[in-house]
Order: sequence, then structure tokens, then C-alpha cells
Amino acid sequence: MSSVSIGKEVFQVQAQALEAAATRLNGTFTQAVNMMLETPGRVVVTGMGKSGIIGNKIAATLASTGTPSFSVHPAEAYHGDLGMFTTTDVVILISYSGETDEVIRLIPSLRHFGVKTIAMVGNPDSTLGRHCDLVLDVSVEREACPNNLAPTTSTTVTLAMGDALAVALMEKRDFNPQDFAVFHPGGSLGKRLLTRVKDVMHTELPICAPQDSMKEVIMTITQGGLGIAVVVSNGAMQGVITDGDLRRALFNHDSIDGLTAVNVMTSTPLSVSETDMFTDAETMMLKAEVTSLLVVDASGVLSGVLKLQDAGRLG
Repeated sequence: MSSVSIGKEVFQVQAQALEAAATRLNGTFTQAVNMMLETPGRVVVTGMGKSGIIGNKIAATLASTGTPSFSVHPAEAYHGDLGMFTTTDVVILISYSGETDEVIRLIPSLRHFGVKTIAMVGNPDSTLGRHCDLVLDVSVEREACPNNLAPTTSTTVTLAMGDALAVALMEKRDFNPQDFAVFHPGGSLGKRLLTRVKDVMHTELPICAPQDSMKEVIMTITQGGLGIAVVVSNGAMQGVITDGDLRRALFNHDSIDGLTAVNVMTSTPLSVSETDMFTDAETMMLKAEVTSLLVVDASGVLSGVLKLQDAGRLG
């Protein structure tokens, strides 16, 4: 069998396992979401080996989407790190077999603390499954490993279960892009979500007068470098002329001689406030199929121009 065929089979096995796991979601999943949502403490995730690695990712996803969370190694917890737990926490314990000794031996201490527990197991009737408050079934028919030994399909389903919990909690918390940016301020995504129009708008405006000729308008657009000219009269904005407006003028008139800016401008251009979020302005441009927006200040006075390609300046 070729490597490509093997790879496709792995995808198929895992896809089937994910579909099967989705059909098993029931009221227990809702209870787990509500337990995590209502706790005044943190969600602590623990597991050994590959399960621990998956647990690290689940905790990281929860923490970055509005649910205070961290992961802890079960062996280290048993040797002193139990002090990291509080009585108001919820603990997710991951063990596919449900018989991992390092995970199971945390149960008596967690019960003593009064901590609520959720098991992610492949066998709900296992020791771990029987001794946790809630059980999420991450069982799979077989691993993608040809020997049915290496955690492959089971870790994928466990990871998906963690993502499902995180997304459900995001919906319950009404967690929006701006909230997400608060937890990701250092990356380009965070910068993009936190940027306001005034932070990237162009303030050197290509201005022309209503009576300007087409040659003068074209010169203004060319020198401005923004693909537009703003028509202003006595300090008040009258309209905007884009490359598209010029093309339409050429199409609709046998000659542009005698035409002035006021004859070809769009008198009701789209605009945004300089305090609007850049992402909202970008969405407006994409929806309206335009590449520029005029920007106004709190008094409604023209203060800048925003270009769709300005998104590239946020990377």
C-alpha cells in the first residue's frame, strides 16, 4: 500500500471516529459545559503521556477563549502540586483506559477537597469513569495505528471533545472577537482585532474641487496614490471619485471634455467613524464590494481615507 493510501486511510478512520463520537453527545455534555461555566474557580486538566499533551492543548484553548484554565501533570500533583487546586475548581481527568494509576490516585484527594470532576475516558465503566462526577465518552472502534496500539484516533477524539467544550462555553459566554483579541494581544490576529480605523487610516487626503476638470481629477487621484479623490467645497465634503467612477464616465460619455468633478462623483459615499473597529470597516467594504471608505470624526467632519489593503499593514 502506498504512503498516500495509508494517509487517506488514517484520515478516514479518524473522520469516522469523530462522527461516531458526535452521535454519543448527550445531556452529560450539557452538564459538563454548565459545570465549567458556573464554577467560580478554574478548569484544571490532567492526564499522563499523550493524554497529558492533549490536556495541555485543551487547557490552553479554554484559557484563551474565556474559561480560566491550566494543566497539571498528575504525578507532580500527587507529589505536592495538589496545592494548586481549590475547592471551587473543576478538574478534567483524561485517561483512555480509565485505569491510568497516576490519574486515578488523584481522585481521593480531589474528593477530599470537594472538587468537581469530569472524566474523559474510552471506557465509562472504568475505575476513573465510576469515580468521577461526569463522564465524557471518547471511545473509538480502533486506533489508526496498524497495530491498534499507538494513541492516534483516540487522541483526536479527545482533542475534539475538548474543542467542543471550549466552543460551547464560548457561545454561553457570548465570547466575541474583541474578547479573543484581549487574550491574544501580541500576535497579528490580536493587533487586527484591537485596531481602530483611526490607527491605520490615511490622513493626507487627495482633495479636488467640484469644478475641477477630468484632467485635474485624474492628476489628483494619481498623486494621492489612494485610487480616489474627495470632492470638497467650502470645507464640506460633496462626494468621492474612484477609478470606477472615471471608467463609468468614459463609458457613458463620448467625450469627457467639459465634464467636471461634480458630474462624475458619487455623492453618497460610504463612510465610517474613525473610532470604529478596523475589522468592522473591513467587513463593510467586502460586503459593499468597494476598496475605500471615507472616515469622519465625532463631528462628522472628513478626517481620512481607509483602504481595504490597509489590512496588510497590520501583519
